[in-house]
Amino acid sequence: MASKKAANRRQRGAQKTCSNVFSMFEQSQIQEFKEAFGCIDQDRDGVIKKQDLKETYAQLGKLNVKDEELDEMLNEGKGPINFTVFLSLFGEKLNGTDPEDTILAAFKLFDPNATGFVNKEEFRRLLMNQADKFTAEEVDQAFSVAPIDVAGNIDYKSLCYIITHGDEKEES
Repeated sequence: MASKKAANRRQRGAQKTCSNVFSMFEQSQIQEFKEAFGCIDQDRDGVIKKQDLKETYAQLGKLNVKDEELDEMLNEGKGPINFTVFLSLFGEKLNGTDPEDTILAAFKLFDPNATGFVNKEEFRRLLMNQADKFTAEEVDQAFSVAPIDVAGNIDYKSLCYIITHGDEKEES
């Protein structure tokens, strides 16, 4: 009896966290996520399963996805991935970003003359040698979306916007 009550409490707790996820997004974003969910849910049963992911990857031209990768994706949901869980997963990923003004303030530390730019090579050196050291690959990945001028300077105000709102090119 006690274990049944505990299970019910866990279920109610899960429902509370999931029901709040809809307030994290605008209605247009929820609609876009719904469309994406529909594309992935190949068998249209309301739950994303391994076979759904395999078929989605196949449609995108990737035929050799390992079962371990698919299992890892599915395990992020900690149970069946219905639309609410799908939306919660995106909410968790998107809410891991600091607010734009916090990121901007951090960049300003590297811009004592308040130019709005930091030197790419100097910033690369700092990222790879200070605190949570980045690998060269991680730096290259970050710089692939960074607006860099011909002199090799990063427009960090634009980069902050990209970090917090996404790359405009991706949305087109």
